[in-house]
Amino acid sequence: MTDSLVVRSKIKDYIKDMNVSGDFSEALSKKCEQLIKDAIERAKANGRRTVQSRDL
Repeated sequence: MTDSLVVRSKIKDYIKDMNVSGDFSEALSKKCEQLIKDAIERAKANGRRTVQSRDL
């Protein structure tokens, strides 16, 4: 298991009017990880070493 990129308590704070299942934060972390990997590849493809918001 890898470290999570999201904070479960912050998710629960954001989703105030619903319950949050135990596996939701793990799934969200995996999605974030893929977004970051894609952004890194886009930055590299554009010849940059800096990942920017536009890479998302």
